[in-house]
Amino acid sequence: MSVAVLTPPGSSAQRHEPLRVMVVDDSAVIRGLISRWIEAEPDLTVAASIRTGLDAVNQLVRVDPDVVVLDIEMPDMDGISALPLLLEKKRNLIIIMASTLTRRNAEISFKALSLGASDYIPKPESTREMSAADIFKRDLIEKIRHLGARLRRPAVVASPSLSPVAQPALARLPKTSSGTMPVVAQPKLMLRPFSASAPRVLLIGSSTGGPQALMNLVAGIGPVIDQYPVLITQHMPPTFTTILAEHLTRASGRPAHEAIDGEPVKAGKIYLAPGGRHMRVARSAAGPVIALDDGPQINFCRPAVDPLFSSATEVWQAGILAVVLTGMGSDGAQGGKAIVAAGGNIIAQDEATSVVWGMPGAVANAGVCAAVLPLDQIAPKVVRVFSGVRG
Repeated sequence: MSVAVLTPPGSSAQRHEPLRVMVVDDSAVIRGLISRWIEAEPDLTVAASIRTGLDAVNQLVRVDPDVVVLDIEMPDMDGISALPLLLEKKRNLIIIMASTLTRRNAEISFKALSLGASDYIPKPESTREMSAADIFKRDLIEKIRHLGARLRRPAVVASPSLSPVAQPALARLPKTSSGTMPVVAQPKLMLRPFSASAPRVLLIGSSTGGPQALMNLVAGIGPVIDQYPVLITQHMPPTFTTILAEHLTRASGRPAHEAIDGEPVKAGKIYLAPGGRHMRVARSAAGPVIALDDGPQINFCRPAVDPLFSSATEVWQAGILAVVLTGMGSDGAQGGKAIVAAGGNIIAQDEATSVVWGMPGAVANAGVCAAVLPLDQIAPKVVRVFSGVRG
Protein backbone atom coordinates (compact mmCIF):
# COMPACT_ATOMS: atom_id res chain seq x y z
CA MET A 1 0.00 0.00 0.00
CA SER A 2 1.27 3.46 -0.90
CA VAL A 3 -0.71 6.20 0.81
CA ALA A 4 0.47 9.63 1.87
CA VAL A 5 -2.09 11.49 3.99
CA LEU A 6 -0.96 15.08 3.88
CA THR A 7 -3.62 16.94 5.88
CA PRO A 8 -5.86 15.78 8.69
CA PRO A 9 -9.46 15.12 7.71
CA GLY A 10 -11.91 17.63 9.11
CA SER A 11 -15.37 18.89 8.47
CA SER A 12 -15.37 19.88 4.81
CA ALA A 13 -18.75 21.57 5.09
CA GLN A 14 -17.29 24.80 6.46
CA ARG A 15 -17.02 27.37 3.71
CA HIS A 16 -13.66 28.82 4.76
CA GLU A 17 -11.82 25.51 4.55
CA PRO A 18 -9.90 24.59 1.38
CA LEU A 19 -11.33 21.89 -0.83
CA ARG A 20 -9.72 18.57 0.04
CA VAL A 21 -8.38 16.72 -3.01
CA MET A 22 -7.31 13.08 -3.25
CA VAL A 23 -4.89 12.39 -6.12
CA VAL A 24 -4.97 8.77 -7.36
CA ASP A 25 -2.38 7.76 -9.98
CA ASP A 26 0.13 4.94 -10.20
CA SER A 27 2.87 7.33 -11.38
CA ALA A 28 4.74 8.92 -8.48
CA VAL A 29 5.94 11.68 -10.82
CA ILE A 30 2.41 12.61 -11.90
CA ARG A 31 1.08 12.40 -8.33
CA GLY A 32 3.84 14.68 -7.14
CA LEU A 33 3.35 17.19 -9.95
CA ILE A 34 -0.43 17.42 -9.53
CA SER A 35 -0.06 17.61 -5.75
CA ARG A 36 2.33 20.57 -6.03
CA TRP A 37 -0.09 22.38 -8.33
CA ILE A 38 -2.95 21.85 -5.89
CA GLU A 39 -0.96 22.91 -2.82
CA ALA A 40 0.02 26.14 -4.58
CA GLU A 41 -3.65 27.20 -4.61
CA PRO A 42 -4.87 28.87 -1.40
CA ASP A 43 -8.37 27.41 -1.67
CA LEU A 44 -7.24 23.81 -2.34
CA THR A 45 -5.29 21.24 -0.36
CA VAL A 46 -4.07 17.70 -1.04
CA ALA A 47 -5.83 15.34 1.34
CA ALA A 48 -3.96 12.27 0.11
CA SER A 49 -1.68 11.04 -2.67
CA ILE A 50 -2.55 7.44 -3.53
CA ARG A 51 -1.15 4.88 -5.99
CA THR A 52 -4.06 2.56 -6.83
CA GLY A 53 -7.83 2.53 -7.03
CA LEU A 54 -7.97 -0.15 -4.33
CA ASP A 55 -5.99 2.03 -1.91
CA ALA A 56 -8.30 4.94 -2.71
CA VAL A 57 -11.41 2.90 -1.88
CA ASN A 58 -9.88 1.59 1.35
CA GLN A 59 -8.71 5.02 2.50
CA LEU A 60 -11.68 7.14 1.41
CA VAL A 61 -13.57 7.27 4.72
CA ARG A 62 -10.44 8.11 6.72
CA VAL A 63 -9.17 10.74 4.28
CA ASP A 64 -12.62 12.24 3.56
CA PRO A 65 -11.82 14.21 0.37
CA ASP A 66 -14.20 16.55 -1.42
CA VAL A 67 -12.71 15.85 -4.85
CA VAL A 68 -10.87 12.86 -6.30
CA VAL A 69 -8.64 13.07 -9.39
CA LEU A 70 -8.80 9.45 -10.53
CA ASP A 71 -6.47 7.87 -13.09
CA ILE A 72 -8.01 5.23 -15.35
CA GLU A 73 -5.12 2.79 -15.79
CA MET A 74 -3.67 1.52 -12.48
CA PRO A 75 -2.59 -1.79 -10.94
CA ASP A 76 -4.75 -3.75 -8.45
CA MET A 77 -7.90 -1.79 -9.32
CA ASP A 78 -8.35 0.60 -12.24
CA GLY A 79 -10.26 3.85 -12.10
CA ILE A 80 -13.47 2.65 -13.74
CA SER A 81 -13.70 -0.21 -11.19
CA ALA A 82 -12.97 2.09 -8.26
CA LEU A 83 -15.45 4.78 -9.34
CA PRO A 84 -18.74 3.16 -8.21
CA LEU A 85 -17.12 1.92 -4.98
CA LEU A 86 -15.96 5.44 -4.12
CA LEU A 87 -19.40 6.91 -4.82
CA GLU A 88 -21.00 4.17 -2.74
CA LYS A 89 -18.91 5.28 0.24
CA LYS A 90 -19.49 9.01 -0.32
CA ARG A 91 -22.46 9.87 -2.47
CA ASN A 92 -21.68 13.55 -3.12
CA LEU A 93 -17.99 12.96 -3.93
CA ILE A 94 -16.72 14.89 -6.95
CA ILE A 95 -14.68 12.54 -9.18
CA ILE A 96 -12.65 13.79 -12.14
CA MET A 97 -11.38 11.00 -14.38
CA ALA A 98 -7.89 11.51 -15.84
CA SER A 99 -6.68 9.64 -18.89
CA THR A 100 -4.44 9.93 -21.92
CA LEU A 101 -5.96 10.66 -25.32
CA THR A 102 -6.57 7.15 -26.63
CA ARG A 103 -9.81 5.90 -28.10
CA ARG A 104 -10.06 3.24 -25.38
CA ASN A 105 -9.65 5.80 -22.61
CA ALA A 106 -12.13 8.15 -24.28
CA GLU A 107 -14.71 5.34 -24.29
CA ILE A 108 -13.95 4.59 -20.63
CA SER A 109 -14.30 8.27 -19.74
CA PHE A 110 -17.76 8.39 -21.33
CA LYS A 111 -18.72 5.27 -19.41
CA ALA A 112 -17.44 6.91 -16.21
CA LEU A 113 -19.72 9.91 -16.77
CA SER A 114 -22.71 7.59 -17.02
CA LEU A 115 -21.63 5.91 -13.75
CA GLY A 116 -21.51 9.17 -11.81
CA ALA A 117 -18.14 10.80 -12.51
CA SER A 118 -18.48 14.58 -12.53
CA ASP A 119 -16.04 15.20 -15.37
CA TYR A 120 -12.93 13.98 -17.16
CA ILE A 121 -9.64 15.55 -18.14
CA PRO A 122 -7.15 14.32 -20.78
CA LYS A 123 -3.61 13.89 -19.46
CA PRO A 124 -0.47 14.51 -21.51
CA GLU A 125 0.84 11.18 -22.76
CA SER A 126 4.22 11.25 -21.00
CA THR A 127 5.75 12.62 -17.83
CA ARG A 128 8.03 14.76 -20.02
CA GLU A 129 4.97 16.45 -21.52
CA MET A 130 3.42 16.75 -18.06
CA SER A 131 6.17 19.02 -16.80
CA ALA A 132 5.32 21.64 -19.44
CA ALA A 133 1.57 21.13 -19.55
CA ASP A 134 0.33 24.59 -18.63
CA ILE A 135 -3.04 24.00 -20.29
CA PHE A 136 -3.53 20.73 -18.41
CA LYS A 137 -2.62 22.43 -15.13
CA ARG A 138 -5.03 25.31 -15.67
CA ASP A 139 -7.88 23.05 -16.77
CA LEU A 140 -7.39 20.64 -13.87
CA ILE A 141 -7.29 23.37 -11.22
CA GLU A 142 -10.34 25.08 -12.69
CA LYS A 143 -12.31 21.83 -12.82
CA ILE A 144 -11.43 21.00 -9.20
CA ARG A 145 -12.35 24.51 -8.07
CA HIS A 146 -15.62 24.89 -9.99
CA LEU A 147 -16.91 21.36 -9.44
CA GLY A 148 -15.92 21.47 -5.79
CA ALA A 149 -17.67 24.81 -5.34
CA ARG A 150 -20.95 23.01 -5.95
CA LEU A 151 -20.44 21.26 -2.61
CA ARG A 152 -20.12 24.58 -0.79
CA ARG A 153 -23.34 26.24 -1.91
CA PRO A 154 -27.02 25.54 -1.29
CA ALA A 155 -29.01 23.94 -4.06
CA VAL A 156 -31.21 26.20 -6.13
CA VAL A 157 -34.84 25.33 -6.65
CA ALA A 158 -35.09 22.66 -9.33
CA SER A 159 -37.82 21.39 -11.58
CA PRO A 160 -40.17 19.04 -9.67
CA SER A 161 -39.75 16.46 -12.42
CA LEU A 162 -36.19 15.91 -13.52
CA SER A 163 -34.98 13.52 -16.19
CA PRO A 164 -32.74 10.59 -15.16
CA VAL A 165 -29.77 12.43 -16.68
CA ALA A 166 -30.31 15.47 -14.48
CA GLN A 167 -31.02 13.61 -11.25
CA PRO A 168 -27.52 12.27 -10.39
CA ALA A 169 -25.95 15.74 -10.26
CA LEU A 170 -28.60 16.92 -7.80
CA ALA A 171 -28.64 13.71 -5.81
CA ARG A 172 -24.96 14.11 -4.93
CA LEU A 173 -25.37 17.61 -3.50
CA PRO A 174 -24.61 17.89 0.24
CA LYS A 175 -27.46 17.57 2.73
CA THR A 176 -28.09 19.46 5.96
CA SER A 177 -27.75 17.78 9.35
CA SER A 178 -31.43 16.86 9.16
CA GLY A 179 -30.83 15.03 5.88
CA THR A 180 -32.55 17.57 3.67
CA MET A 181 -30.92 19.53 0.88
CA PRO A 182 -30.37 23.23 1.66
CA VAL A 183 -32.40 25.13 -0.91
CA VAL A 184 -32.43 28.73 -2.04
CA ALA A 185 -34.57 30.22 -4.77
CA GLN A 186 -32.86 30.94 -8.06
CA PRO A 187 -32.52 34.73 -8.55
CA LYS A 188 -35.08 36.24 -10.89
CA LEU A 189 -33.57 36.78 -14.33
CA MET A 190 -34.43 39.33 -16.96
CA LEU A 191 -35.79 37.43 -19.97
CA ARG A 192 -36.40 38.76 -23.44
CA PRO A 193 -39.54 37.87 -25.37
CA PHE A 194 -38.99 35.34 -28.15
CA SER A 195 -38.58 37.14 -31.46
CA ALA A 196 -41.15 36.50 -34.17
CA SER A 197 -38.50 35.23 -36.60
CA ALA A 198 -38.81 31.55 -37.53
CA PRO A 199 -35.62 29.61 -36.69
CA ARG A 200 -33.80 27.88 -39.53
CA VAL A 201 -30.93 26.34 -37.57
CA LEU A 202 -30.26 25.04 -34.03
CA LEU A 203 -26.91 25.87 -32.43
CA ILE A 204 -25.76 24.30 -29.14
CA GLY A 205 -22.81 25.20 -26.91
CA SER A 206 -21.68 23.16 -23.89
CA SER A 207 -18.71 22.27 -21.73
CA THR A 208 -18.40 20.66 -18.27
CA GLY A 209 -21.32 18.25 -17.85
CA GLY A 210 -22.16 18.74 -21.52
CA PRO A 211 -21.95 15.20 -22.88
CA GLN A 212 -24.73 13.87 -20.65
CA ALA A 213 -26.83 17.00 -21.18
CA LEU A 214 -26.37 16.73 -24.94
CA MET A 215 -27.58 13.11 -24.94
CA ASN A 216 -30.69 14.21 -23.11
CA LEU A 217 -31.35 17.10 -25.48
CA VAL A 218 -30.80 15.40 -28.84
CA ALA A 219 -32.94 12.42 -27.78
CA GLY A 220 -35.93 14.75 -27.57
CA ILE A 221 -35.56 16.89 -30.69
CA GLY A 222 -35.86 14.32 -33.47
CA PRO A 223 -38.51 16.29 -35.41
CA VAL A 224 -36.26 19.37 -35.37
CA ILE A 225 -33.19 17.47 -36.57
CA ASP A 226 -35.20 15.96 -39.43
CA GLN A 227 -36.06 19.40 -40.82
CA TYR A 228 -33.20 21.66 -39.76
CA PRO A 229 -29.40 21.46 -39.33
CA VAL A 230 -28.01 21.16 -35.80
CA LEU A 231 -24.50 22.42 -35.02
CA ILE A 232 -22.80 21.69 -31.68
CA THR A 233 -19.64 22.98 -30.06
CA GLN A 234 -18.67 20.99 -26.96
CA HIS A 235 -15.38 21.83 -25.24
CA MET A 236 -13.57 18.56 -25.82
CA PRO A 237 -10.22 17.31 -27.18
CA PRO A 238 -9.62 15.22 -30.31
CA THR A 239 -10.59 11.53 -30.08
CA PHE A 240 -13.17 12.42 -27.43
CA THR A 241 -15.25 14.30 -30.02
CA THR A 242 -15.11 11.26 -32.30
CA ILE A 243 -16.65 9.15 -29.54
CA LEU A 244 -19.14 11.88 -28.64
CA ALA A 245 -20.41 11.99 -32.23
CA GLU A 246 -21.06 8.24 -32.10
CA HIS A 247 -22.97 8.62 -28.82
CA LEU A 248 -25.03 11.49 -30.26
CA THR A 249 -25.95 9.32 -33.24
CA ARG A 250 -27.23 6.60 -30.93
CA ALA A 251 -29.05 9.01 -28.62
CA SER A 252 -30.80 10.93 -31.39
CA GLY A 253 -31.33 8.16 -33.95
CA ARG A 254 -29.98 10.63 -36.54
CA PRO A 255 -26.53 10.93 -38.12
CA ALA A 256 -24.02 12.92 -36.09
CA HIS A 257 -20.40 13.40 -37.13
CA GLU A 258 -17.36 15.59 -36.62
CA ALA A 259 -17.73 18.46 -39.05
CA ILE A 260 -15.50 18.55 -42.15
CA ASP A 261 -14.08 21.78 -43.52
CA GLY A 262 -16.04 22.95 -46.54
CA GLU A 263 -18.91 20.47 -46.27
CA PRO A 264 -22.45 21.79 -46.87
CA VAL A 265 -24.74 22.29 -43.89
CA LYS A 266 -27.93 20.32 -44.48
CA ALA A 267 -31.07 19.46 -42.55
CA GLY A 268 -31.26 16.02 -40.97
CA LYS A 269 -27.69 16.01 -39.65
CA ILE A 270 -25.84 16.92 -36.45
CA TYR A 271 -22.48 18.64 -36.99
CA LEU A 272 -20.04 18.49 -34.06
CA ALA A 273 -16.98 20.74 -33.82
CA PRO A 274 -13.94 18.43 -33.92
CA GLY A 275 -11.61 18.56 -30.93
CA GLY A 276 -8.82 21.07 -31.33
CA ARG A 277 -10.50 23.08 -34.13
CA HIS A 278 -12.87 26.03 -34.13
CA MET A 279 -16.06 25.49 -36.13
CA ARG A 280 -17.64 28.39 -37.96
CA VAL A 281 -20.17 28.58 -40.77
CA ALA A 282 -19.78 30.54 -43.98
CA ARG A 283 -21.80 31.40 -47.03
CA SER A 284 -21.21 29.78 -50.42
CA ALA A 285 -22.99 29.86 -53.75
CA ALA A 286 -24.57 26.51 -52.91
CA GLY A 287 -25.59 27.49 -49.36
CA PRO A 288 -24.06 27.40 -45.86
CA VAL A 289 -20.81 25.45 -45.42
CA ILE A 290 -18.62 24.42 -42.48
CA ALA A 291 -15.42 26.42 -41.96
CA LEU A 292 -12.82 24.91 -39.59
CA ASP A 293 -9.63 26.55 -38.42
CA ASP A 294 -6.70 25.96 -36.07
CA GLY A 295 -6.53 29.53 -34.79
CA PRO A 296 -5.64 30.57 -31.25
CA GLN A 297 -7.78 29.51 -28.32
CA ILE A 298 -10.82 31.68 -27.65
CA ASN A 299 -11.99 31.88 -24.04
CA PHE A 300 -9.15 29.40 -23.31
CA CYS A 301 -10.87 26.87 -25.59
CA ARG A 302 -10.52 25.31 -29.03
CA PRO A 303 -13.16 24.58 -30.18
CA ALA A 304 -14.99 27.57 -28.71
CA VAL A 305 -18.68 28.40 -28.85
CA ASP A 306 -18.39 32.11 -29.65
CA PRO A 307 -16.99 31.61 -33.20
CA LEU A 308 -19.90 29.32 -34.10
CA PHE A 309 -22.54 31.64 -32.67
CA SER A 310 -21.08 34.83 -34.17
CA SER A 311 -20.43 33.40 -37.64
CA ALA A 312 -23.93 31.92 -37.81
CA THR A 313 -25.47 35.39 -37.69
CA GLU A 314 -23.77 36.18 -41.00
CA VAL A 315 -25.49 33.18 -42.59
CA TRP A 316 -28.92 32.86 -40.96
CA GLN A 317 -29.37 36.37 -39.47
CA ALA A 318 -32.51 36.25 -37.29
CA GLY A 319 -33.22 32.60 -38.10
CA ILE A 320 -31.18 31.18 -35.21
CA LEU A 321 -32.19 29.37 -32.04
CA ALA A 322 -29.19 28.74 -29.78
CA VAL A 323 -29.05 26.64 -26.61
CA VAL A 324 -26.32 27.09 -24.00
CA LEU A 325 -25.90 24.07 -21.73
CA THR A 326 -23.86 23.42 -18.59
CA GLY A 327 -20.21 24.46 -18.63
CA MET A 328 -17.44 26.46 -16.96
CA GLY A 329 -16.51 29.95 -18.02
CA SER A 330 -18.45 32.39 -20.20
CA ASP A 331 -17.88 31.03 -23.70
CA GLY A 332 -20.99 31.71 -25.78
CA ALA A 333 -21.91 34.99 -24.08
CA GLN A 334 -20.41 37.25 -26.75
CA GLY A 335 -21.75 35.09 -29.56
CA GLY A 336 -25.11 34.99 -27.80
CA LYS A 337 -25.26 38.78 -27.81
CA ALA A 338 -24.56 38.74 -31.56
CA ILE A 339 -27.39 36.26 -32.13
CA VAL A 340 -29.88 38.39 -30.20
CA ALA A 341 -28.70 41.56 -31.97
CA ALA A 342 -29.42 39.81 -35.28
CA GLY A 343 -32.93 38.91 -34.10
CA GLY A 344 -32.36 35.31 -33.01
CA ASN A 345 -33.19 33.60 -29.71
CA ILE A 346 -31.23 32.01 -26.83
CA ILE A 347 -32.28 29.31 -24.35
CA ALA A 348 -30.03 28.54 -21.36
CA GLN A 349 -29.99 25.57 -19.01
CA ASP A 350 -30.92 26.56 -15.45
CA GLU A 351 -28.55 26.49 -12.48
CA ALA A 352 -30.26 23.65 -10.63
CA THR A 353 -29.68 21.08 -13.38
CA SER A 354 -26.29 22.37 -14.57
CA VAL A 355 -23.13 20.64 -13.38
CA VAL A 356 -21.50 24.09 -13.58
CA TRP A 357 -23.60 27.21 -14.22
CA GLY A 358 -20.82 29.19 -15.88
CA MET A 359 -21.67 29.39 -19.58
CA PRO A 360 -25.47 29.29 -19.22
CA GLY A 361 -25.24 31.67 -16.27
CA ALA A 362 -23.21 34.13 -18.35
CA VAL A 363 -25.85 34.37 -21.09
CA ALA A 364 -28.69 34.37 -18.56
CA ASN A 365 -27.17 37.21 -16.53
CA ALA A 366 -26.39 39.15 -19.71
CA GLY A 367 -30.13 39.44 -20.31
CA VAL A 368 -30.06 37.84 -23.76
CA CYS A 369 -32.10 34.71 -22.99
CA ALA A 370 -35.71 34.17 -23.97
CA ALA A 371 -35.91 31.20 -21.59
CA VAL A 372 -33.85 29.64 -18.77
CA LEU A 373 -35.06 26.09 -18.25
CA PRO A 374 -34.28 22.82 -16.45
CA LEU A 375 -32.56 20.33 -18.71
CA ASP A 376 -35.63 18.12 -19.12
CA GLN A 377 -37.71 21.06 -20.35
CA ILE A 378 -35.31 22.30 -23.02
CA ALA A 379 -36.01 19.70 -25.74
CA PRO A 380 -39.82 20.16 -25.59
CA LYS A 381 -39.35 23.93 -25.73
CA VAL A 382 -37.01 23.67 -28.73
CA VAL A 383 -39.56 21.54 -30.58
CA ARG A 384 -42.33 24.06 -29.83
CA VAL A 385 -40.23 27.02 -30.96
CA PHE A 386 -39.40 25.36 -34.27
CA SER A 387 -43.06 24.45 -34.74
CA GLY A 388 -44.02 28.11 -34.45
CA VAL A 389 -44.97 28.40 -30.77
CA ARG A 390 -42.70 31.13 -29.41
CA GLY A 391 -44.65 32.44 -26.46
